[in-house]
Amino acid sequence: MKTTKTILASALAISALMPLLITPGMAFAQQYGATQGTPRIEGFHVDEVKRMRPGAELNFDLYGTPGGSAALRIDGATRNVPMVETEAGHYEGTYIVSSRDKIAARSPVTANLRVGNQVASTVLNESLQIGVGYHAAKAVPSPQLKIERFNVEPVADLGGGNDLQFSMAGTPGAKADLVINGVKAKVFMPEVSRGEYATTYTIRSSDRIGRNSVVTANLRMGDRVTSATLGKPLQFAAAPAPVARICYNCGTVEAVNLIEVKGEGSYLGTIGGGVVGALLGSQVGGGSGRTAAQIAGAVGGAYAGNMIEGKVRNTTHYEIVVRLQNCTTQMVPFATDPGYRVGEKVKVDAGVMTRTS
Repeated sequence: MKTTKTILASALAISALMPLLITPGMAFAQQYGATQGTPRIEGFHVDEVKRMRPGAELNFDLYGTPGGSAALRIDGATRNVPMVETEAGHYEGTYIVSSRDKIAARSPVTANLRVGNQVASTVLNESLQIGVGYHAAKAVPSPQLKIERFNVEPVADLGGGNDLQFSMAGTPGAKADLVINGVKAKVFMPEVSRGEYATTYTIRSSDRIGRNSVVTANLRMGDRVTSATLGKPLQFAAAPAPVARICYNCGTVEAVNLIEVKGEGSYLGTIGGGVVGALLGSQVGGGSGRTAAQIAGAVGGAYAGNMIEGKVRNTTHYEIVVRLQNCTTQMVPFATDPGYRVGEKVKVDAGVMTRTS
């Protein structure tokens, strides 16, 4: 019983420690599902140096399955080169040539990418020194090598994490790779069936790929090579911007004016005002002066009566001034306040005004 309890306690302790034992590479592998199937190497590249001598710095880039462990072996080097995964699926490594090394410009370089218990390997198809490798001066065009078709499935977005799917048809049994302007490494294209080559390249955040980046496919067999340039963009064309159309009866309220129309007094108001003025004038003065006052009162009363009646008959209405999109103005009358304010977007149709926003 005691032994059983001890074993159970040990198992629980190990289970609690498991999260701490997961390495960053294992975390990448779990996140991207890298443990499923054989790891894949998509591309391999070196920044060639001007001269191979002690102190020269060789910088390598490897693209492939994320979450793995990558290392390089250079023929003639005294040590291997560990590589660090700087972003998902992009491994970088640097080797500084020492005086004890026997590295030549064409020394083979082998990259190994391990994920779990599976390993993928590839050999660099570039030289370590500028202008020395077969890919520069020694590549011989061959009429026996043919690229019959080279295609890509365009994508909507060329940002990091998106996939570019390339396919090519040509001479079977050759080695195929791509050179994408904006990507450091050459991208390998495996032969998926006889004469059919294909690969999917996952764009990295460090890439500088544009819609019209030049992509060249190379088909190699020994020292013979033939090439083709992709004849289509890598990204879908952007949708054309909508053409702005002028709405000739649409516009903006430029002014809201209150209009007052003065009324006019009638003869009734004049007579009524005159009678009242005469009565008032008869109570002022005496003799001929009373007569004069009556006359003045009648005249003034008639004028005042006419004005009072006119004031009562005053009318008001509103006029809305609209600045149309064709730069003209239009006035729309309203009997009462329509509630429009300066700056509102409106539409005027056959004298009827409505809001558009």
